[in-house]
Amino acid sequence: MRVQHPQVLQRTDRKGTYWFFRFWQDEPLPDGSVKTTRKFQTIGPSYGQNALTQVEAEARRDRVLAGLITSPPLTQAEVQPQEMAPVGTILFGELAEMWRQDYVENPKIRLAEATRIKYRTRLRHHILPRWRDVPISQMRSREILDWLHAECTSWYMVDLRNIMSTIITKAQEWEVLPDTFANPTRRVKLGRRWVVRPEQILSREETMQVLAGLADPHLLICETCLSTGARISEVLGLALKHVNLQKGTLHIQQRHCRGDIDVPKTKNSRRVLTLGTLGARYEDWVTKKNISQPDQWLFPQDDDPLKPMWDSGVRKALKIVARAAGCDFSGFGLHSLRRANITWRQEVGASAIEASKIAGHGSVSMTNDYTYVQLKRQEELTRAIQQRLKKTARRKRLA
Repeated sequence: MRVQHPQVLQRTDRKGTYWFFRFWQDEPLPDGSVKTTRKFQTIGPSYGQNALTQVEAEARRDRVLAGLITSPPLTQAEVQPQEMAPVGTILFGELAEMWRQDYVENPKIRLAEATRIKYRTRLRHHILPRWRDVPISQMRSREILDWLHAECTSWYMVDLRNIMSTIITKAQEWEVLPDTFANPTRRVKLGRRWVVRPEQILSREETMQVLAGLADPHLLICETCLSTGARISEVLGLALKHVNLQKGTLHIQQRHCRGDIDVPKTKNSRRVLTLGTLGARYEDWVTKKNISQPDQWLFPQDDDPLKPMWDSGVRKALKIVARAAGCDFSGFGLHSLRRANITWRQEVGASAIEASKIAGHGSVSMTNDYTYVQLKRQEELTRAIQQRLKKTARRKRLA
């Protein structure tokens, strides 16, 4: 018998308020193989006449799974109790598909579109080709670690491991797997972090050289990322109502990523940023583009003003200018401007906590990863120390 004890949940939709659960069903095929699908089963009303308590709903769920009764469903799904396979024979691909449908693609989870795209890509191109047809009882930590080392050329291997771990953990939360099942990915230790691309940003002189080759709106967008430390998705999500031209501030309340408009990446990302000398630039831009309505985009598409610009056009323009100026490097892009802001903000006197708050990071440790100490800055600090020692030695000789 397949060991499954799914959680009874409550749902409210056009059919009313009712209890339901999901379960796995095995269907024998003519060729002798078994097709496993995830079924949806309603139990009964949770509100109003003939409403069931949660305890009653759980008892009915047990009887449904045992094949003793079949509740009248509110959907087309019907329970056909069959002999179930052991937990260990569940394929990892089945759990991954359940996780993708019920978590990644679930609009109520409100994942950022960029996160959804990353999850889909990691599953389709890396995880499922290797682990789709592997029973979870045959997954071993050493095999997963060897596969990660062979599959990955950068530290994104931690993403693959974390996604695989999350899939199994969610299956336990949803009571598809028992809590006693040992998650093999938790014993996969990746060692010290390493990078492929050099950790660098452009110097101030190189940055000004690159910006000189841009024109608005690409120039104003890049200047905003560089001066405020805002993410490109946050800048492209700006409407007129998010800008206070009198105070010279930006209110980061939403972001635009590849056609998806949503709240910012994290809670700390909702913040107010000062524009400094860019305030006058924004006033001129709003006047030039005749932006007068609060919901109008500050950076609309040329062919459809009702839609905001995509980041791809800005990235392409920045990359072309950087190559022409001889300042391009592997990994250079709009995010490099944000990293430069975080680095330079601390160089001019901001504390790490201040830089972290302004950047909208969840922790100072994240800000530390964004901070680069360039050789020119090291030289300045080294000479400052040497100058202090020299002054001390001179005073000692005079004494």
